[in-house]
Amino acid sequence: MRTEDDRLLPVLLIVAQAVVWPGAALVRGTVPSGAALLVAALVAGVVTAALVLRRSHPVAALVVVAVACALGAGPLPVGATALLGTAGVALALYTVATERDTFTAVLCAVALATWQFLQQISLHGLSDRAGLDVVLTALLYATVCGAGLLVRRSRRARWAAEQRLKRAESERHRLPAVERRRMERELHDVSAHHLTAVVVTAGAALGLRDQRPELAGQALEFAVETGQEVTRALGAVRAPAPSREDLPSPEERLLDLVAGFRRLDQRIDCEIDPLPDGAVADAAYGIVREGLTNVARHAPGAHTRVRVRYGDARTDVVVTSAAPPAGTTAHASGLGGGRGQGFLRSRAREAGGTLTSGPTGEGGWEIRAALPGRTAAPVEAAFPRGYRMAQLVAAVGLVLQPLLPALVIRPDTATATEQASPGTLFALLAAAQALTLLWLRRAPRTALTALLALPLLWPLAMTTAHYTGPPLLPPALSLLTTCAALATRTARRIAEDHRAATAATAATATTATTERAAEARASAADGAERGAVRGVLDGMRESVVFPLAAVVAHSIAGVVAVLGRGTTLPAWAVGIGVSGGVAIVAGGAVWGGVVRGRRERDARGVRDERVAVWTEEAVRDAWAERRRIAAGLETTVLSRTADMVVEARAGRLDAVAERAREALAAMRALLDTVRDGERGADPGRRPQPTLQALDLLAHQSRATGRDVRIRLTDRVPERLPTAVDLAAYHAAETILAAGGDQAAMLEFDADDGTLTLTATGVPRAARTAVRERLTARVAPLGGTLTAGGTDTVHLRLPLAAAPVPQQGDATEDEEGSDG
Repeated sequence: MRTEDDRLLPVLLIVAQAVVWPGAALVRGTVPSGAALLVAALVAGVVTAALVLRRSHPVAALVVVAVACALGAGPLPVGATALLGTAGVALALYTVATERDTFTAVLCAVALATWQFLQQISLHGLSDRAGLDVVLTALLYATVCGAGLLVRRSRRARWAAEQRLKRAESERHRLPAVERRRMERELHDVSAHHLTAVVVTAGAALGLRDQRPELAGQALEFAVETGQEVTRALGAVRAPAPSREDLPSPEERLLDLVAGFRRLDQRIDCEIDPLPDGAVADAAYGIVREGLTNVARHAPGAHTRVRVRYGDARTDVVVTSAAPPAGTTAHASGLGGGRGQGFLRSRAREAGGTLTSGPTGEGGWEIRAALPGRTAAPVEAAFPRGYRMAQLVAAVGLVLQPLLPALVIRPDTATATEQASPGTLFALLAAAQALTLLWLRRAPRTALTALLALPLLWPLAMTTAHYTGPPLLPPALSLLTTCAALATRTARRIAEDHRAATAATAATATTATTERAAEARASAADGAERGAVRGVLDGMRESVVFPLAAVVAHSIAGVVAVLGRGTTLPAWAVGIGVSGGVAIVAGGAVWGGVVRGRRERDARGVRDERVAVWTEEAVRDAWAERRRIAAGLETTVLSRTADMVVEARAGRLDAVAERAREALAAMRALLDTVRDGERGADPGRRPQPTLQALDLLAHQSRATGRDVRIRLTDRVPERLPTAVDLAAYHAAETILAAGGDQAAMLEFDADDGTLTLTATGVPRAARTAVRERLTARVAPLGGTLTAGGTDTVHLRLPLAAAPVPQQGDATEDEEGSDG
């Protein structure tokens, strides 16, 4: 609902209350007194004002609405505040659930229901009608609170998806620059150390040729070794290993930062978790750096604690400093510009988090930031334990104060009864079903079994408590809980779409060239068939067995309740009518779950596709940048380094020094080109990535919030056939593009002329659409594709599928496959 429409709800509620009372009374010819109209107007005005402000102050609005309705119920006729006391309170409670944290929402719902329950006991006792009213009110509050929490959860999921998209888009433009800076740094290290050392050594040997002739031989030997080392180092620059990048990790950067401040005599304790490279890691580094700088500037020598915790839902960054030691002087306290805290908040906000700072109780200072975690979920401000205790104390104080409404509400004579109250028994059964729903995710089979058994206890409770109300009302209340479970499980099953994953576990593809490949394919097919059977059985149990069992159980409960009360209708008519009604309601719940699940699945598919497209573009741009720089290395630096080695082996020291200077000059010219960021290739003709770009793919996947590890064993040849190289990379890219939040591991191995890719933690990669794309990649090369479980995919490519191209044979689109 849009904000402007949402603001009209309090007005519509007041209009509806006016129609019920005094509108209905006026239609019957009863004119309310002026005093009653004045009290009703005051209550309506207070309730309306509170509901208008419920977005900014939800808890206060809830308390004001509940108290105003309770106070107005005394002097007014029955029904004068009926809608305000139910729908108004429910609307305020719903707002609390959507705008505040789960603890606050549940506490408000429990405190409100308990307050009304104690008020009912103190004023009216536990009569049949009063007890049922309490149960209905509690169920209303539980339903409203649950709906609000569900809406809040959906908002958080949408927010997390949007943040992931934003992160993917930002990293899409960031990855080429990161790759350019990495190569620039490593090229500088090579030129600053290796080539410069050759020039210096050769120059010294030439200068001392007459005095120390033995230095010439040592310089030549050093030039050969250094030239070979330069070649190896530049090869690592062109194709870094995806499983262990040479760039320092965010954790190493933070530890180096702490070590640097420790060298300034700062006492620092740190607890730092590994972080994925990206916006969150950059924000954490900037926050810690600013915090430690402030300590060194304003409280030198103060004991400081740095804590960086990377979790599923959030990343906590805390820098806490104690009071400065007595007698210390802050020599740099006046050097700051006063903008640091603002920059910190903006940095945290840009990363999708929040930041607070302020003095501690011990005289120190604390900076606390809450940033997105692995799932990029929206972060909530962390509440201290004292705040939670204050919430509990306030709730208990309000619950135990039913004397205020008792002063103004007319007390009725409590009806004493010897048997158990229906309200008590119904409340116990409703609480049992509510608790069962809470365990639906952790223990689904146990929860579903309990939900099928509990409806049969409602007719027994009605008979035991001598319930005299509508016979179908208690079973209907029980049916609502089961329908909620049906809708939730159906939506989750459709959204996850496990049936597609298990159905796709059959082995696919193609021609087997060896007996071992045929045996492996047959073994995988047997395992896949067993997995498919289990998947079909699970799907049938979820989609057919449980709904039918729920209809049968609730139909039995409803028929027993009606027949136990007594009716003039024949038993078969009661059975057909009750069963039909239950089937319609349960079918509606299943249909609602299907609609919601499809909507979530489609939305997630769109998001995953956009992330995959941006990841593909980022990797291709970074790969083009790498190939552009690598081309400069091959044509300038590497050729001159090879000439230097040839001259050194020939014993020509003068030529060695000259070739080393030429290589060093070429390296510096290449560095200038890298800094300028000039592209040598048309973006429309970017080279296709190969396995040498796997480190970029892993980097981009981790930067967008997914933990991805890629490993190449030592048995994988450095030089692969172009077609195999391209197909293997595109298969890895397709597997990761299927989406998912699970940690994924891709391992490449080679044995008996076959390149094997084993991907684990990728349940969506076994779906039919993904399988078809993978098959299209490997089938032309004689490869095979099998699934080893619900989250594992095996891909095999024969290395003899295509000849290794000679130098210059690769097309422009396949450039770089020979790395």
